[in-house]
Amino acid sequence: MRDDLPSWRPAAGRGSCEVFGFDPEKVHRRRRELHVTEGMADLFKVLADDTRLKIVYALCREDELCVCDVATILGITNANASHHLRLLSHMGLAASRREGKMVFYRLQSPHVRHLLQEVLRLYGRGESDGCAE
Repeated sequence: MRDDLPSWRPAAGRGSCEVFGFDPEKVHRRRRELHVTEGMADLFKVLADDTRLKIVYALCREDELCVCDVATILGITNANASHHLRLLSHMGLAASRREGKMVFYRLQSPHVRHLLQEVLRLYGRGESDGCAE
């Protein structure tokens, strides 16, 4: 822990300031850069769906999975799995390749895997259930 930072403990009461006051320099610095988050909410909305999050987890654990594999793992129809995989692909989270009549999906970027790894760690599930590297 850094010595120059105050110790953190849960805020008592309602969790908000009792007196309104702000640091103008901090507010100005952060307001100038808020535009960098534009469009990111859509990505998190896609990941907020339980089925798609499970698909991303499964893709973290395997190099690639075909649509049939995903459907069977999740206990859903091929059409439903294909729909969710296309959404993940459209958002740039997954990539696909066709081999004959089979379509295989993989994670598009290692950053997706790292994001899920961090969430698993946050929930205390990072060691035994973490994504494959």
